[in-house]
Amino acid sequence: MTHPPDTARPSGTRVRRAWLVPTLVGYKPAWIGRDALAGLSAGAVVIPQAMAYSTIANLPVQIGLYTCMVPMLVYALIGGSAAMSVSTTSTIATLTATTLVTAGVAAGSQDALNDLVTLTVIVGIILVVARVLKLGSLVENISEATMIGIKVGVGATVAVGQLPKLLGVETNFSGHGFIRSIVATIEAIPNANLATVVLSASSIAVLLLMSRFTPRLPGPLIVVVAGILLAAFTGIVSIGVGLIPPVPSGLPTPVIPTFQDTGAMIPGALAIAVMAFLESASVARGIRQAGDPQVDSDRELLATGAANFIGAFFQSMPAAGGFSQSAVNQKAGARSQLATMVTVVLAVAVALFLGPVLRLLPQATLASIVFVAVIGLIDVKSLRRLARLSPVEFWIALVTAVVGLTVGLLPAVAVGVVLTLVMVLHELNRPRVDVLSSQPGKLALKLDSPLYTANVLSTIRALQGEIDTAGRPARVVLDVSVLRILTVMVIDSFTDFDREMAGLGVELHFAGLPDAALERARKTAWWQAVEESHRAHASVEEALSEE
Repeated sequence: MTHPPDTARPSGTRVRRAWLVPTLVGYKPAWIGRDALAGLSAGAVVIPQAMAYSTIANLPVQIGLYTCMVPMLVYALIGGSAAMSVSTTSTIATLTATTLVTAGVAAGSQDALNDLVTLTVIVGIILVVARVLKLGSLVENISEATMIGIKVGVGATVAVGQLPKLLGVETNFSGHGFIRSIVATIEAIPNANLATVVLSASSIAVLLLMSRFTPRLPGPLIVVVAGILLAAFTGIVSIGVGLIPPVPSGLPTPVIPTFQDTGAMIPGALAIAVMAFLESASVARGIRQAGDPQVDSDRELLATGAANFIGAFFQSMPAAGGFSQSAVNQKAGARSQLATMVTVVLAVAVALFLGPVLRLLPQATLASIVFVAVIGLIDVKSLRRLARLSPVEFWIALVTAVVGLTVGLLPAVAVGVVLTLVMVLHELNRPRVDVLSSQPGKLALKLDSPLYTANVLSTIRALQGEIDTAGRPARVVLDVSVLRILTVMVIDSFTDFDREMAGLGVELHFAGLPDAALERARKTAWWQAVEESHRAHASVEEALSEE
């Protein structure tokens, strides 16, 4: 979607950034109506979704509702994306459930709520510290293959975890992993409630059909309203359809974290923080319009961290940018984070006035919303694309997904990060040497990547191989213009290589060494000898032309 010509920011226009409410810089009064409509549209999607996602972590539905208040408002005040809507997501909710289970916190207990506050505070602190250390670009090095694998694991785990609720049985293994949820579901099938199964199947069908044919209408809101009406005016409750626990009316009261289980939750908090930032950055880039400011990774780290840290004290779950509500926000014409503020007002109104109505919401309806949302995370199309274009990345995605399904989602995040780093190091360490020119008695080679400790020896071996293949010509010119930084090991390796080539009757010449590297090289006896013997040149052409 593009902005209409009369109200759009000109493409390529640089928008001055501000620390507070940056998306309101240059705001036009004509945009207010569109922002209000976008905020209401996004709220119709995000509020029921957030309430549903809280059940993934075995938390009361009002916790999801609270996550649509303070975290959203904080991001609106600091964040740089005009249309991104920040609340909880299926991935974050699943990691939250796994972390609480791993920490030994009983679902639904007061300890679970207290530890949730602590967990969200820790996530916020990690993100803010990452901002202080300017780690935004480092975190973004986590590959798309890893993200696909993690989401496949999350999607399958959460989908299976919702099956007992869709069947109308009490078994709940959310947060315990894929295998245990499968076993629990199979054991519970004989006790399934037919009315609940029909309601679940109908809700899922409506959500899928609306997503396919009427994507502009808020499917989650429609099935929530339908479920409440059925509970209120038919006898589905009397035949076994379960309702959600009572939802208290009112706003969240400030709470203080206990830090009782901090040590057990730190690994999970790290995983949540990484995923929260990656999801937020991905959504911000995905919905960015032409002419909008570029996404600033460090700003997004700060905004997401602050949203989590401050929101924690008001009983919110860990929060991140959600694609579905952000897309609705954008398609409805959001011009700034004023749209998010409208969503916050709507969430406050729901909390204040609709508590008694929400008590009539069937559990199966929320489970249907979650089920449809997370099934979309099992991205078979992307897996096929990886298999076709990059088998290595396909296997990274597959291994990450399998670890998530068998061992757990927290280990899957760790495995995915490690595999990504291994792949990055493999690419960095691969020697890149090109043959520029091969003449009788002369050979010109070019280094196509910088050298550092881990790849210098393999690069030297690659140079040696090219020289041997060319029959060891008397003069070999190395284009080293890519070496803007010279480490001590690189200097020592070239010193030894130069000495070895000289012993074989090959005279090494060096061309194009940048000024910064040249300044360091001139402090060594080796380079001084290179210059004294006229083997340092400004260009390859100059080196080849000299006799």
